[in-house]
This record gives sequence, structure tokens and C-alpha cells, in this order.
Amino acid sequence: MAISSTYLSNPSVTINAVDLSDQCTSAVINYVSEQLENTTFSNTSRSFTSGLYSNTVTVTLYQSYSASETEASIYNLVGTTTTLVLKPTSSAVGATNPSYTLTGAFLSAHTPINASLGELSTIDLTFAGGVLTKATSA
Repeated sequence: MAISSTYLSNPSVTINAVDLSDQCTSAVINYVSEQLENTTFSNTSRSFTSGLYSNTVTVTLYQSYSASETEASIYNLVGTTTTLVLKPTSSAVGATNPSYTLTGAFLSAHTPINASLGELSTIDLTFAGGVLTKATSA
């Protein structure tokens, strides 16, 4: 029987070397390789090989306009590439707490104001492209 882990608190999210873990409520990494068919007449079933990678990281952050917080850290990243580092917990990197680094991720859009009366303001950001690496030791 497989044992699964659920992380309910204290993940680590760093965007452009700024730790935004205290503003982040959701993070999703999509690690995707394009599927290229290389089936030939001699095959009896379809065959595939890996193509280009199309990685994305989507985060939901509380909007904060304080220095070194969400808005100050994100605004100037639109139209540029950056690096994101995500870990399941803020503990040291290890076999049960891998670190995922997306280098060269492009941010195409940001919503500086997304507010409703009586609600906390949040923003959703999607960083696309780049190279995803996984580390299990520091």
C-alpha cells in the first residue's frame, strides 16, 4: 500500500530571489514534455519520443503593496524571464523535501489590482517556459 504525504503548511515559494511564502496560498508546477510520434511501418503499436518541454508554474498570492512584498516584487517581471524555487516545506532540501527550480520562466501578465469589497485581494500568476530542475540534496 502506498503512503502519501500531505503538506498543509509552511511550503517555500521564492520568485526572483524574493521569498513570497508568506503571501502565497497556492502553487502548481506543471512539468510537460511534448509528445512526438515516431511510429514507423515496422511498429505494431504507436511509438513516441520526447519533444520540447512546456513547463509552467502558477501561483496565487495575496496582493501586498509594502516594500519587498508582492507588488514590488512582481510588477517589473512582466515581459521578462526569472527564476522560481518551490519546496513542499521550508525545511532543508532532502529526499522527502525536494527543491524545484524553474529557470528562465516568462511572466506575460500581472493584475496589479484585483479587489472586491470585504475580501482579501489575491492575484494569480502563471510563469511559462524555462528549464525545471529537481534537487534532493543541498
